Amino acid sequence: MSELKNKAIKGVLWSAIDKGGVKLVSFIVSVVIARILTPADYGVIGMIMVFIVIANLLIDSGFSQALVQRKDRTDVDMSTAFYFNLLIAITCYILLFALAPCIAEFYEMPILVPVLRVIGINIIIISLATVQRAKLLIDLNFKVIAIVNISAVIVSGVMGIYMAYNGYGVWALVLQQVSSYLTMTIVYWLLGRWRPMLVFSKESLVSLWNFGSKLLAAGLVATTLREVYTVTIGKFYRPTELGYYTRAVQTSDMVSITANELINAVTFPILSSLQDDRDRMVSVYSRMLGMTAFCIMPIMTLLAVVAQPFISVLLTDKWLPVVPLLQWLCMARMFTPISSLNMNILNAIGRSDLFLKIDLAKLPLTILTMIITIPLGVKAIVIGNLIWTALCYFINAYLPGRLFGFGVKAQFRIFYKIVIATAIMAMVTTITMTLISTSIAKLLIGCVTAILIYLLASFVLKINEFQEIKSIIISKFRK
Repeated sequence: MSELKNKAIKGVLWSAIDKGGVKLVSFIVSVVIARILTPADYGVIGMIMVFIVIANLLIDSGFSQALVQRKDRTDVDMSTAFYFNLLIAITCYILLFALAPCIAEFYEMPILVPVLRVIGINIIIISLATVQRAKLLIDLNFKVIAIVNISAVIVSGVMGIYMAYNGYGVWALVLQQVSSYLTMTIVYWLLGRWRPMLVFSKESLVSLWNFGSKLLAAGLVATTLREVYTVTIGKFYRPTELGYYTRAVQTSDMVSITANELINAVTFPILSSLQDDRDRMVSVYSRMLGMTAFCIMPIMTLLAVVAQPFISVLLTDKWLPVVPLLQWLCMARMFTPISSLNMNILNAIGRSDLFLKIDLAKLPLTILTMIITIPLGVKAIVIGNLIWTALCYFINAYLPGRLFGFGVKAQFRIFYKIVIATAIMAMVTTITMTLISTSIAKLLIGCVTAILIYLLASFVLKINEFQEIKSIIISKFRK
């Protein structure tokens, strides 16, 4: 087994422990808290998160990805990025602090003033750990990243549950997030070996900005447009409706975005290291696409199939309006990790300009989708999101097809057997669940049936990714 493959497998394993472990603990915590709090409490947090997300993008400015992609990075580059991130973070927090009353007036909810000012502290806290994390990604040290994230989610989970049980309402969610970022930053500094030098280089800043600014612009466009839905629902619909939407997004993202983060964390540094060997890079990229589809398609489909008993058993019946929203979002999020990987390869070869151009090309489609769906209600919004996400996959796959000869047609040759196996799994599982009456039995038997049918279909169809996973597991057991 090659050294690169070993690194990739170890990276995936530790990232899986990190993302999977963190998401599992986070999900358990969120279930406990959601059973205590109301959808409206989640709606309050949903109203302000758009400002925090945009501020975090401004803080990083694409510098962490620029550091990972750069082959000749130095401590001067990293120190410059660190001080720049901190300066932008302080500036963003001052602006948020000053604008909090205006934001609260826009939503007609006075409680948003103290909530935004407290949760906004996260902006400064996370800026202190951005370069620390980038250095660990460069070193492919996913073990330390896993330890950091798991520590943070445990500490913040205990804090959130304690405050929710003691009647703090929305403040349980606020302090949960603040304690998470604070713990994360402290552990990064304790376990990370990098420390900033007392130096700031204008040349480094310009060089990092030339790459990172394009990612920043693309991120701002994509994030702003995505979060417009949250802002609109919060303004024109009830906080409860926003709470249902937020919970549906969080539940679908639990799998899809976790997979997306895992894949990006591992693939970006690996593909960047192969940027001078295009043939090998495309070979690795194609195998990653296949493995991503093999894992994400059945998982998201299964979550859509068992959505009703899943929500009923874990969150109680007060959250049942989430079910149809969750089902449509699961279908949409199926495309997210694959689309992201298609864009990731552009960053790996240093073409953040193409990344930006593709995102801007999707802008008219995004705006049109919002104009049509927002007046029709929350369900129409998530259906529109599915259509938009599917179309964006074809747009994202265009340039990999032109640059590397691995576009939609080549990718479909990898995916089509996986799609067939997933469809068989969904049909058999759905039929099986109709024969069962209780929600908990539907959930348990449905999941077991789906796993067995998908593995059997993968074996019968001789799906390459199934064979590769099986060989990796066998080789590990033999060792």
